[in-house]
Amino acid sequence: MGKKSKRSHDGDTELELEPELTERIDGDLKKKKKKKRSHDDQEQKVSPDGDAKKEKKKKKKKSKEEPEQAIIQEEEEEEKTNVEEKKKEGERPTVTIAIAGSIINNTQSLELATRLAGQIARASTIFRIDEIVVFDNKSSSEINEETGAPFLVRILKYLETPQYLRKTLFPKHNDLRFVGMLPPVDAPHHLRKHEWEHYREGVTLREKPTNSEGTLVDVGLDKSVVVDQVLSPGVRVTVAMGANRDLDLVRQIVPPSKPREEAGMYWGYKVRYASHLSSVFKECPFEGGYDYLIGTSEHGLKISSSELKIPTFRHLLIAFGGLAGLEESVEEDNQYKGKDVREAFNIYLNTCPHQGSRTIRTEEAMFISLQYFQEPISRAMRGVEA
Repeated sequence: MGKKSKRSHDGDTELELEPELTERIDGDLKKKKKKKRSHDDQEQKVSPDGDAKKEKKKKKKKSKEEPEQAIIQEEEEEEKTNVEEKKKEGERPTVTIAIAGSIINNTQSLELATRLAGQIARASTIFRIDEIVVFDNKSSSEINEETGAPFLVRILKYLETPQYLRKTLFPKHNDLRFVGMLPPVDAPHHLRKHEWEHYREGVTLREKPTNSEGTLVDVGLDKSVVVDQVLSPGVRVTVAMGANRDLDLVRQIVPPSKPREEAGMYWGYKVRYASHLSSVFKECPFEGGYDYLIGTSEHGLKISSSELKIPTFRHLLIAFGGLAGLEESVEEDNQYKGKDVREAFNIYLNTCPHQGSRTIRTEEAMFISLQYFQEPISRAMRGVEA
């Protein structure tokens, strides 16, 4: 790991040689020049026996150059391997939050519950969260009872969806009665009709395109676009629009992760449900799972944000407990029977020490904690991308 690599904005990796190696190479070039001059001076004076000496000097030079060339070649090979590995991974680091659905159970009305969900959606978008996992604390006796988790999942999904797609993707539901009063999350993929971007979210339509095969997709513009695949109606898709604004051109559907991975754009969060805290980790959609787990609690370690060191990660998860904290979630989970809550995480932190109130509500803790983690996460990400 002697070399360092720099990653430019377009993702290319440049090789930077060690200072010591550069000095050695420069020094060798200087020596070669000196030797060449002295050799030319002597050439007029030497007898035919000098040819043997010349051969010896050449061999010496060659033997000196070979180790240095080997070092350079080795470093180049190692650099190529690192680039290939990153390409194989094909994804930038992600940040997931896991939140207990029981926080909804403490609200006094549907309107207040909706407002709480709106705060979580706003916080997640502001801090560029990639995935939200809502987990239940159900015991076997409560398995058929309605909990706050499904409600929270529905509102979070609704708010993440661009406005022009909501009517098609979300049928009328009692849970959505008060969503109209919530402030929009205004994420980069929530594009207005007059805005043009290289990607747009869309929904497939029943109507068939007239002049070509494929599927019509509503992408929130004056006219629906045609994509080159035949798909069922009512499916949400990400469409590559490119720079050409001709709406008659046939477009391509791309993975929803492409705007983020190719253009570095924040493209909203995914939402999933987990029946227990342990299911959050077991059902991780990322290959290899979450590689660093952080639990938050008033009983956690007190470390200032500037001193917190998060190791380089591919998929980070930050967990927030419900009314009784993560301790209750661990106690009620059979997978953690007899275990201390700290054993479920790599680090267990108190992100708001010296609080004035006896309690910090989970939606408040989210804003506090995500701000607290901003700088440590940025430092860790720079370590991955450097």
